[in-house]
Amino acid sequence: MALNAAEEETVEALKKWWDENGKQLVLMIVVVVAGYTGWLLWQNSRLASADAASDLYEGILSIAAVSEGVTVSTEDGARVIELASALRAEHNDTIYALFASLFDAQQAVGVNDLESAESSLQWILDNQQSGFFKQTNPGLILTTKLRLGRVILARGDAERALTLVNNVNPVTYEPGFAELRGDIYFAMGRIVDAREAYVAAQQAGSNSDILRMKLDNISDGS
Repeated sequence: MALNAAEEETVEALKKWWDENGKQLVLMIVVVVAGYTGWLLWQNSRLASADAASDLYEGILSIAAVSEGVTVSTEDGARVIELASALRAEHNDTIYALFASLFDAQQAVGVNDLESAESSLQWILDNQQSGFFKQTNPGLILTTKLRLGRVILARGDAERALTLVNNVNPVTYEPGFAELRGDIYFAMGRIVDAREAYVAAQQAGSNSDILRMKLDNISDGS
C-alpha cells in the first residue's frame, strides 16, 4: 500500500529520530531495568537477612526470657552467648544484635565474667544507629549505660563509672541512675554524697527494699 506524502514525511522523521536517539534510549532502558533488578535483589537479600536475624533472636528469647527468680543453666547461658555472637558477626546492623548483646551481657554477669559483660554492653553503644529512619531506641541506650555503669563499678573502677553516669541525661531512668550514683559514691567513701544520691533515687520514684536497706545502712553507720 502506497504512503502519501505526509505519511512518508512522518516515517522519515521517525527514522531520523531513531538514528539520533535510539541507542541512547535503549541504553537508558537497560540501565533502568538493571537498576530495578538490582534493587529487588538487594531488597530480597535484606529481607532474608532480617528473617535470619529474627530467628537467632527468637532462639535467645526462648532461653533467656525467663520468669523472675528463674536461673538459666550454664549450658543455656553459653548458648545465649553463642547466638548473640552470631548476631553481631552476621547481622551487626540490626536491632536484634543490639538487644541480643543485652542478654549476652546478662549471662556474662551471671558467671562473673565482667570483662565480657562490659565488652558486650560497649558494643551496643558503639553500634547504635543515629539515622532518621533507623534511630536506636533511646530507652535501649539508657538501659545499656545503666548496666554498663554497674559492671564498671563491679570491676572496681568507681571513677570511670562516675564519669559515665555524670555524662548521661537519665530522663525517666533517673531512679536507677541516682541509685547507681549512690553506690559509686559509697564505694569511693563519699558517704554524704551517697546518702543524697539514694534520697534522690527515692524522690524520683524508687521504692525498692534494697534502696531502703542502703539508706538504713548509711544512717546506722554515720
